[in-house]
Amino acid sequence: MRVIRKVALLAVMSVASLAPMVAAAPNSAATVEAARETLSVSITSITPQVTSSPTDEIKFTGTVRNDTGTALGPLRVRLRYTSERFYDRASMAAYQTDQNNATLPGNVSRTSAMDIPALAVGGQATWTFTATPIQLGYRAFGVYRIAVDVSQNEVPITAQRTFLTYAPPTTPKLPRNKLAVALPVIDQPHRGSDETLFVDDKLSQSLSGKGRLADLARIAQTAPKKVTWFVEPSLLDDLKAMTKGYHVKTKDGTEGKPANDTAGTWLSTMSTALAASPVIATPYGDPDVAALAHQGLDAQPGRAIELGGQTARALLNRNAQTSINWPPAGVLDADALDLLSVSPGKVSTVLLNSTNLPPQPPVSHTPDAAATLDTVAGPVKALVADAELSRLFEPTAPTTVLLSTQRFIAETAMIAAETGQVEPRSLVVAPSRRWDPNPTLVTSLLKTADKLPWLSMTTLDSIKPSKTATPRAGLTYTDQDRKEELSAKYLAPVKEVATQAQLTASVTGTKAPSAFDAAVLRLTSSAWRNNTRAGRAVTKLVGTAVDERIDKIQITDAPRTLAGSNGVVPISVKNSLDKPVTLHIDVKSNDRGRLQIQPPPPEPLVIGGNQSGTLQVYMTATTSGDATVTVQLRTIDGLPYGKPQRLTIRTTGYTGIALVIVGAALTVMLAAVVTRILRRRSERRLARAGKSRESETV
Repeated sequence: MRVIRKVALLAVMSVASLAPMVAAAPNSAATVEAARETLSVSITSITPQVTSSPTDEIKFTGTVRNDTGTALGPLRVRLRYTSERFYDRASMAAYQTDQNNATLPGNVSRTSAMDIPALAVGGQATWTFTATPIQLGYRAFGVYRIAVDVSQNEVPITAQRTFLTYAPPTTPKLPRNKLAVALPVIDQPHRGSDETLFVDDKLSQSLSGKGRLADLARIAQTAPKKVTWFVEPSLLDDLKAMTKGYHVKTKDGTEGKPANDTAGTWLSTMSTALAASPVIATPYGDPDVAALAHQGLDAQPGRAIELGGQTARALLNRNAQTSINWPPAGVLDADALDLLSVSPGKVSTVLLNSTNLPPQPPVSHTPDAAATLDTVAGPVKALVADAELSRLFEPTAPTTVLLSTQRFIAETAMIAAETGQVEPRSLVVAPSRRWDPNPTLVTSLLKTADKLPWLSMTTLDSIKPSKTATPRAGLTYTDQDRKEELSAKYLAPVKEVATQAQLTASVTGTKAPSAFDAAVLRLTSSAWRNNTRAGRAVTKLVGTAVDERIDKIQITDAPRTLAGSNGVVPISVKNSLDKPVTLHIDVKSNDRGRLQIQPPPPEPLVIGGNQSGTLQVYMTATTSGDATVTVQLRTIDGLPYGKPQRLTIRTTGYTGIALVIVGAALTVMLAAVVTRILRRRSERRLARAGKSRESETV
C-alpha cells in the first residue's frame, strides 16, 4: 500500500558542495554509531494536530541537521507508523522514553521516503510528508505511534517519536472531562524587616526580557479566563516596595536603588490580565505549614492566610480568595491539614500532589481528581493534580512545543477513551509552585486544551467530588517529606523572634499584629527549605530590628536612694516610641535580708510617646548600705518585655540596736546640756547674791 508521498527536499548546501562529501562519506556501522548522538531529526509541525475523518490530509514537516563534525551521506528520512492503538497511558509513557531504534513503529514507507545525497558538517535539510488516516491504517478513535527516522544503508541512525490522535465521531459520544489548570505565581521573600531593605535584587532581573516574572505576565495576558491563578502576596508587597526608592543589602552595607517603574508596570499588567480570572491568594510568605504545625508555631498559618488575602485583594484582585490552599510540594499531613482547617481563612480545599493522596487500591485508569478528607473542623475537599499532565507544562527533559502539545492531546484523549468510563471525570493540572515556565509552550497547551472536544476547561473551585469518586488512601506523608520541612533548628530562632515581635504590639495596649508581622511570616517561607543559610541571615536581620524596637522602652539606669529606713523609691521608664505604651513594672529585691519591697499597685503604668513615666515603689531597709533590685518590664498580659535590669538602691536606714545606742547617746547629751544650763543659772544666782551683800555692807 502506498502510504506516504514524498514532497520536497530543501538542503542548505549546493549540489557542487555536496559532491565531494558524498564520495568521502563512509557507510560503515561504526559511522552510524558515532553519528547517533549528533545527527538529529526534528518534527516541526503536524497539521492538523487532531484528525476526525479517514480522508483528512495530515502534513508533517521537519528538519535533519548534521552536527557530527563529519559530512554524512547518503541518508534517507522515513515516516514510520503503526495501525495499532495505545491501550493505556503507561504504554504511552514507555514509548516516549524508549530510545531503542529497534522498537520504533514497524511500518516504514520505502517508496516515498526522502533521500538526502549528502549532508555537510553543520548542514540542515527540511522535509515534508503527507498522509491520511486511512493510509496509516487508522480505523477507530485512539492514540497512535508515529515517528520519523534517518537511516543510512537501511540502518536507523536517529529518530524522533511522537503521537497522533485520530478522533472520528464515536458511539456513544466520549464523555467531556472537566479540566482545571492551576498556575502559580510564587517566589521567595526578598526583604528583611525594613519595608525598603531588600536582601537581594533578583526581582528586578526577573521583571523584564526573558525573566521569570515577565514570562508569567505574558502567559497571564493570553490565558483562558478559567485558569486559576495562585499568587503569593509577599511577592506583590515586594514589587510594590520597589516602585519607590529602595535599598539592597551588600557585604559592606546597603546600596540605594531608584524607583523601579517595571515593577509597577508588572503589577498593573497582572491586575488587568487577571481581573476576570479566579485568583487564590496563598498564605503570606508561603509558609511551610507542615513544619510550623510540627514545631509549635500554630498561630502563623492562620495569620499568613489572613494577611495574604488582604494584600492580594489590595494589590491585585479584589476578589482574591483564601479558601484553597496549595501546600509546599503539594504534600501535607493530618497535623498540617487540621491547622489549615481551623484557620480564620476557613480553608475548605487543598490542592495536592498525586503521591500525597494515592488511590487505594491502585487503579489502572486515571482517577477522578476530587476526594474528601476528614479534619477536626469537618470534611475538606482535596483536589489531586495529574502528575503527567502537570509535567507537560513544565518538562524536565529536552522537548519542543509541538511534541509537548501532541503528547497533551494524546494523554487527554486516552483518558477520555479509557475502558469503563461512563461519566465525565475531573482532571487538575498544577506545575511545580516555583516553576520557570516557557510562555510559548504553556500558551500552546492552554489554547489546545480550550478547544479539544473531549475536554471542558473549568475553574478549580468548581470541581466537586463525585458519587463514583475513586477511593483513596489517607494522606501519605513519608519520612523524606518530613526531612524536607524547615527543621526545628531553623525554626527555633524564628519562633523566638515571632514571640518578641508580638510583644512590641502588645505593649502598646493593642492585640493587633506587630509592625514586624509580615517580616516574621516571611521567615517561615517554604522557600528557605533549600536555602536555610539565606533564611538564617534574614532571621538575624529581623531579630536585630525587633531588639532595637524593644530597646526603645528602657528603665533609666541611675542610682536610687532610700532616705531613712523606709519610703518610696522612683523607678523611671523612658518611652522613645512615638506612641503611648502600657506596661507593668515588676521589682524584686536581690537581698531580702537587707531590703524588702512592697508589691507595686496593680494598675499599669501608661507612658506617652517620647515621654518618661515613673512608678513609686515602697521599700523598707533593715540596714544601711547598697542593695540591688531586679526590675522587669511586663506587658498587660504579664509577659516579660525586654531583658531584666539590676538597679542599685542606696539605703540610709538603721537597725534597732543602732537606734537604742543613738537614743542613749541623745539622752546623755540632753542630760549634759540640762546640767550645764542649771549650773549656769546657779552661778548667776550666786553672783547676784554676792553683789547684794556688798551693797548692804557699804
